[in-house]
Formats: sequence, structure tokens, C-alpha cells
Amino acid sequence: MAEPVIVRDAQPAEFAALGDLRVAAYQADGFLSDASHYGETLRTLGTDGTGQILAAVADGQLLGTVMLQLPPHAGQVVRSPDEAEVRALAVAPEARGRGVGRALLRAVTERAARSGVRYLVLSTQSSMDAARHLYTAAGFGRLPDRDWSPVPGFTLLAYGLALRPGGEEEG
Repeated sequence: MAEPVIVRDAQPAEFAALGDLRVAAYQADGFLSDASHYGETLRTLGTDGTGQILAAVADGQLLGTVMLQLPPHAGQVVRSPDEAEVRALAVAPEARGRGVGRALLRAVTERAARSGVRYLVLSTQSSMDAARHLYTAAGFGRLPDRDWSPVPGFTLLAYGLALRPGGEEEG
């Protein structure tokens, strides 16, 4: 019987493998072309201490990752000091369908609330149907006024979730 999925802080020795996992996950679904410069960003995101990297593990295997980025390091979609950003949620292709994405999203949401974050935001591609379904199922709502384009002709969709101190979403 497989061990349950545990989400914990990533260890520095795991950063390279988690970067590779992010790239593999994005490439598996066609969200990262070979010509894209975003692959290097995915490989190194948060390794400079600008974010809290979480890892999902089971049976000694890295199954997924997500990052929480607090101000002042959060990205374009964050607009106030009580907001934080979810970045680069990725699940290894072979681990999909096991609840890894839900576990990662729940853990990063709880981490944000414990850190005093009142509003959690994220950006995603319009073609990332499974991710958008995961986010809306977890209570994130669309924030069309925060959509943005990192490069001309490519728009990222913004989503947000209000949090209560202590680790729960507002209902």
C-alpha cells in the first residue's frame, strides 16, 4: 500500500530535483516550449530565498511542489502587503490523480494564513484547464482586473482567495 502524500518544506538538496519536476510537469502538458525562457525560471524559482518552497512526498519520492511568495518578493498580481502569491504549482506527470495538487494547494493556503496573509493570489494560463479547475474547487475566484501579460500576446489569468487568520478560507 502506498504511503500517504505529505507536504513539507523542501530541503535545499531537493531544489534541483524540484526544478526539474516543475519543468517536466509543464512540458508534459505542452505549457513550456523548448524555446521558452520560462524553463530556467521554473528550475530556480525560490532557490534564492525569495519564496517558501513546499514539496509533496510519498514513498520517498518527490511528487510535486508549490511556492508561496510573500511581499516584498511577490509578483505582479499582488497589490498590498497583506497579500501573497502562489507560484509554480506542479505535479509530476506520473503522480497525477493521487490528490497531490489538492494537498499542495491546501498546504500553501494554510501556510499563507499562518503567515498573516489575508488574500492569496495566483496567475495561470487560460489553457491550464486542470489547474483552473483545482483553483476554483478550492474557492479561488477570478480576478480579471489583475490579469497581466509577461510578454506581448500572452495573458495570464489572475485568481484570488480571501483567508482568515489561523489557516482557513473565508466562507
